[in-house]
Amino acid sequence: MFRILPALVIAMVPFGGFAQLATKPLFWPDKQGPTRDSIVPEAEAEKLPLEWDEASGKGIEWRTAYEGEGHCSPVIGGDLVWFTSATKDGKKMYVYAINRHDGKVVHHKLVFENEAPEDLGNPLNNYAAPSCVLEEDAVYVHFGTYGTARLDPLTAEKVWERRDINARHFRGPGSSPALFGDLLVLTFDGIDKHFLTALNKKTGETVWLTNRSTDYKDLGPDGKPLLEGDYRKAYGTPTFAKVGEVDQLLSVGSRAAFGYEALTGKEIWTITHEEYNASSRPVVRDGVAYVNTGSGGAHLIAVKLDETTKGDVTKSHVLWDRDRRNSDLSSPLSINGYLFQVSGSGVGMCVDMKTGEDIWSERVSPGKFISAPLATKERLYFFSDAGFGTVVAAGPEFKVLAQNKFSEPVTASPAVADGALFVRTKTHLCKVVK
Repeated sequence: MFRILPALVIAMVPFGGFAQLATKPLFWPDKQGPTRDSIVPEAEAEKLPLEWDEASGKGIEWRTAYEGEGHCSPVIGGDLVWFTSATKDGKKMYVYAINRHDGKVVHHKLVFENEAPEDLGNPLNNYAAPSCVLEEDAVYVHFGTYGTARLDPLTAEKVWERRDINARHFRGPGSSPALFGDLLVLTFDGIDKHFLTALNKKTGETVWLTNRSTDYKDLGPDGKPLLEGDYRKAYGTPTFAKVGEVDQLLSVGSRAAFGYEALTGKEIWTITHEEYNASSRPVVRDGVAYVNTGSGGAHLIAVKLDETTKGDVTKSHVLWDRDRRNSDLSSPLSINGYLFQVSGSGVGMCVDMKTGEDIWSERVSPGKFISAPLATKERLYFFSDAGFGTVVAAGPEFKVLAQNKFSEPVTASPAVADGALFVRTKTHLCKVVK
């Protein structure tokens, strides 16, 4: 169902600039920050805490409990920290806005209800895994096939909603939305349908929809996909890059990665790979895209991006293909000329971006790693579902600067505002300060 709601009228009334102040300034508008690459702005980096401990209260300014569960990473605009949650059975889906100064709940609203959500079929995921994105006058929430909405940040009421964009996630939703100009881009890699679509962010109307062109090579003797299409699903979030004169949308799916025209959705290039469940966001540096391919033996692949990158470029534009010890859930990042990543089991790596070889490979901490790491020029912050928050030097020599602890799992990526870390644990949002 596609609905433009009465709140749209409210959102467009000029309040002397007050409406825009609801999410301004945009400290951390995307789950990976203002530049979508997990790099903390320098002005913020200088003030970040190094050490904390939730049990003793060291460095914890406040901690606020929330209802439900979710991997959704917090995003921050103005005075508010936004994230979503859902009941364990997926029948109710909520949005939260918490005052970043005092931890008080400003908004806690029911966004969607579902009569019979598909069972997750695994203990890892939940129904509120996709993250929100912010603009100065809008909050966009996304729950995959269960619904997408634009909210008025003053009231948390829906401006528009879409509940008619559907696919069978089979193991729950995971891909987060991404903003590009006037477009809100959504990714659906289910077991039955595999496509990206861009909505007009102001009205919610569909601008383009592009189906994946992937040959999944998974048909059984009966002509049907193996395991109901389990090898076709993925959970990646796209990024954007200027290639020549064209703005490209880069997206990793099961068995293939793609570059599309951001404004039209037209496919420009593809590479094939053998993995599925791709969950990370590509990194782009100096005309090269670095993509993690997901489960089934995750690879890290470097793809040359220029005006000749067109069609199937698996054999022509892959600079290197790293086939061991790679991240399968957490997104990599690049800073100081190195690429850093962490495997699901907690092995951190500094990778030579020209060759794909290890510069160092060391265990960061116990636990499983789902959230994306955070980086400043001096430090890397890693968070695990065992509650560890490990700070490592951001350079070619492995050095642990601090080993910190939360009392609960951390599966969401952290956010930053005014030099404070905002970390979502299993049942609380915590503000961590020096």
